[in-house]
Amino acid sequence: MAPFQPDNTARVMPDIASEARPVVAGQLDWVGMGEIEVPISLAGTDGRVVTSGARVNAFVNLKCPEVRGIHMSRLYLHVDKALSSEPLSPCGVRRLLKDFLESHADLSDRAMVQVRFDYMVRRPALMSDNSGWKSYPVTVTGVMDHGQFTLELAFDVAYSSTCPCSAALARQLIQERFQQDFAKTSPLDYDAVLAWLGSEQGICATPHSQRSSAEVRVRLVPSFRDFPIVDLIDRIEGALKTPVQTAVKREDEQAFARLNGQNLMFCEDAARRMQAALDQDERVTDFWVRASHYESLHPHNAVAVATKGVPGGYSAGLEGVAHLRG
Repeated sequence: MAPFQPDNTARVMPDIASEARPVVAGQLDWVGMGEIEVPISLAGTDGRVVTSGARVNAFVNLKCPEVRGIHMSRLYLHVDKALSSEPLSPCGVRRLLKDFLESHADLSDRAMVQVRFDYMVRRPALMSDNSGWKSYPVTVTGVMDHGQFTLELAFDVAYSSTCPCSAALARQLIQERFQQDFAKTSPLDYDAVLAWLGSEQGICATPHSQRSSAEVRVRLVPSFRDFPIVDLIDRIEGALKTPVQTAVKREDEQAFARLNGQNLMFCEDAARRMQAALDQDERVTDFWVRASHYESLHPHNAVAVATKGVPGGYSAGLEGVAHLRG
């Protein structure tokens, strides 16, 4: 049998999405491609270029009820071209959304792109001369809706939280043990008390602490040259005071213990700290934050949600509590 030879003559290929009518007519809010895998680059705070693997969701609406489908391949090609040619920026996101709409001029008047990636930052130790890398999950979302551009930056921050109630209960037990051990000692021996304070017998109870998560979504004033990723992460970590560490020697661990002792907090405290920090940032027009404390005392989490309170903005209702990114 002779090998297959392709016919290189020009021919018209079927385009079912454009030519065929839908079985059921109707407008669609969003149609597109999810989890597109692409490499991206971003401008770092020190001028260097940061690269990362990303997953992209690209969508437009389908406003024509009688059209069967959109041009999926056009979305993919626009994403590949835009994110490969230059660092990710607010201006670049806006241009990409305009490309989506221009390539679907007769079908769509809304476009959305969402880029998810991990942003690596090198962090110094608290006391020692060491440092280490910390990864922050970041999501950039841009929407063009009838010519109106909105830009959202979302990220997660891991931190430690020590329960104020547990700390008070532990202090009470220590007081009771002190009374039990020294009630009949008069006068008190300074050296004996000092040794007692440094013993397991003296510190007979400790408060419970847990790794905790801050989920942050901010709507940005769409006029920035670059995304203020590290600036906003630093603002949140500075408000919480106890971000998790990377390289840790004994002196760093002791400093971290001091920070936890000086910043006892319920999830309500953590949410209010973030709320106050973002309220003061002029780059942020709206925000949504959720503090989740993965309790070591019981198998369920303690959660608090706060927003800026902008009319028509992020909601702190049931949908705000249940919000899951991705």
